Amino acid sequence: MVKQLNTMKFINILSISALSLFACNQTAKKTEEAVKIGVKNENIAYSLDTIKMNGYIAYDSVSQAKRPVVLVIHEWWGQNNYVKDRANQLAELGYLAMAVDLYGNGDMADNPEQAGQMAGPFYQNPQMAKNRFDAALALIKSNPLADTNKIAAIGYCFGGGMILNIARLGENLKGVVSFHGSLVGVPANKELLKANVLVCHGEADQFVKAEEVAKFRRDMDSIGAIYTFKSYPNATHAFSNPDATEVGKKFSMPIAYNAQADTASWNEMKVFFGTIFK
Repeated sequence: MVKQLNTMKFINILSISALSLFACNQTAKKTEEAVKIGVKNENIAYSLDTIKMNGYIAYDSVSQAKRPVVLVIHEWWGQNNYVKDRANQLAELGYLAMAVDLYGNGDMADNPEQAGQMAGPFYQNPQMAKNRFDAALALIKSNPLADTNKIAAIGYCFGGGMILNIARLGENLKGVVSFHGSLVGVPANKELLKANVLVCHGEADQFVKAEEVAKFRRDMDSIGAIYTFKSYPNATHAFSNPDATEVGKKFSMPIAYNAQADTASWNEMKVFFGTIFK
């Protein structure tokens, strides 16, 4: 009888432990869901002259505290879901994020020829990119959640090249990050460059030649710029985009997703922000 009671007591203890573990797991799941539910996003229209643009803003609504701002410039395809996803990820990290619509007027490309036509004028006239970026910057600065003393920007491919040009044109940002972006553009100028710079580059990028990498580093060194250059073995152009491999095959482009480089570069960005936003 005693043995039976002890056995029943042991079973009860196991049941209570199992229920406690289940409750803890459910609480953890609810917490994770609450964090995801807390991330809100909204589309907001803004304009510059006759150009109508649509910004995508993402933030964690659980807190009403001011937080650092990160603007995101899209690839040459335009403001698609990829750049919006990145804005959401930044919001999860605690930033007020805005995916910038650099093309405007609803322009999007679905093939490389069209994308090249849309991107070309911005390479030829970098000031045009800065002007449109400034319109987005003014908009996000007016957001009540924005800590206007802590603003940075990142860009992918075309966007990476644009944000480097915008920084070299004198934009007053704490820092900029280029993911597999072009490097040669506006000349480095000690009197203009204010932002710290992080470049995340794929060593197998056929669109950014070794001589362009060398020139970029030489120019930045010549003005004593504060920058970090990270390169990832076997990573091609567009290495951070999970859709890159499929797109590369579809259009016979030398691009592919590289999970290791994607994770490493994102972590580099987080460390970089931790430094510049102190």
